[in-house]
Amino acid sequence: MKNKSTMWILAALLFGIISGLIFHWLLPQDSRASLVAVLDTATHMFLNLIKMIIAPLIFATLVSGIAGAAKSAGVGKLFGRSMLWFLSASVLVGVFGFLTAHLLNVGDGLHLVPTGGAGMETKPLDYQAFVTNIIPTSVFSALTTNNPLQILVFGALFGVALLSLRKKGHSSIANAIDELMHVMLKVTGYVMLAAPLGVFAGIASAFTSQGLNAFATYASFIGGFYVSLSALWVIMIAVAVAFLGRAAFRLVRIVREPMVIAFATSSSEAALPKLIEGLTKFGIEKRTTGFVLPLGYSFNVDGSMMYMTFASVFLINAYGIDMGLGQQIAMTAMLLLSSKGMAGVPRGSLVVVAAVVPGFGIPAAGIAVLLVVDQILDMGRTATNILGNAIATAVIGRNHDKSSVCPEASGAGTSQGAQDTHFSTEPERVSMH
Repeated sequence: MKNKSTMWILAALLFGIISGLIFHWLLPQDSRASLVAVLDTATHMFLNLIKMIIAPLIFATLVSGIAGAAKSAGVGKLFGRSMLWFLSASVLVGVFGFLTAHLLNVGDGLHLVPTGGAGMETKPLDYQAFVTNIIPTSVFSALTTNNPLQILVFGALFGVALLSLRKKGHSSIANAIDELMHVMLKVTGYVMLAAPLGVFAGIASAFTSQGLNAFATYASFIGGFYVSLSALWVIMIAVAVAFLGRAAFRLVRIVREPMVIAFATSSSEAALPKLIEGLTKFGIEKRTTGFVLPLGYSFNVDGSMMYMTFASVFLINAYGIDMGLGQQIAMTAMLLLSSKGMAGVPRGSLVVVAAVVPGFGIPAAGIAVLLVVDQILDMGRTATNILGNAIATAVIGRNHDKSSVCPEASGAGTSQGAQDTHFSTEPERVSMH
């Protein structure tokens, strides 16, 4: 690979798997627990570095893009297109997970018996609170909690106000925001130097703690989920090809690094800086990226949506519950709605499943069954969320502003030199290697 950063991250991923398995096999349980604590500390330090820059990066990118626009009329259209894509994708992916789980008969033959509580909060989600909390009561609270949707709301209003003032000749604050964006991109580059260490620590911790035992006990569930996830990736890339042409494969190459980071750390936040950088290199306008990605992090969670329907069918089969098709469809619809309120919630997919499935006769204790292998599954669904948001942003960006897409996406047979010219203004601003 030409990208040295990607090579280091992939090497850290492989080395973390090998090291974790060796530690699990050779060290006694007490020593493993101590080592896992050390590795978790390193992982949390890396994730804290990422969280430290998320809010100012989203805010500066969004505001700078909107304030630098020739007009603000496109923001409403961009929002509409984004929501149409996100909701359509959620429905299709949720149905896909439901059908593949039934096709593979995941959970059949386990004959699980409820033995106690799940140890998780299972009260119904408060949709009124979710809608109300879209509007931040304090911009400082939104920034300190890294709430992407609240930052998006305030940032969009702030950006439109700056755009209005810039048209009247007042540009000092807008220029300062532009500079802040470049500073944050530079800071992001420094933070991402620690990405290989964070990836190694995260993956080594998981394998040191669990080894291959989880794979052996829940082989059909894990294997079925990743087979289905692989099929979903193929479908998602095919959709990207339909909209972007050959440029879709270039997009996949660009976003493989943030996908690896997301996979190893089970954190979409950890991958956000590299994802922004990759989409900018692909040719998507910073205004589009800064607007669509925070929205996608709240509403476009393809991997998580598929997991929730897949895991629910697994529990139905594992407990041998006789549930009619109508009830299963209603449960799937409820999971779809509930998934829109899980942004920023640790183990959000599992929390949503815990909140929804008991209402349909599935024992709450089943959540404890899922919890055993959730770390392994969380890695795959988080990486899928990144791929889904990358494709969504690229496709929406292409339709929103034709000039934001690289020449090959339009199907024109342009030369490599022409492509280099098209992107010549961006690398110096976003390069972090």
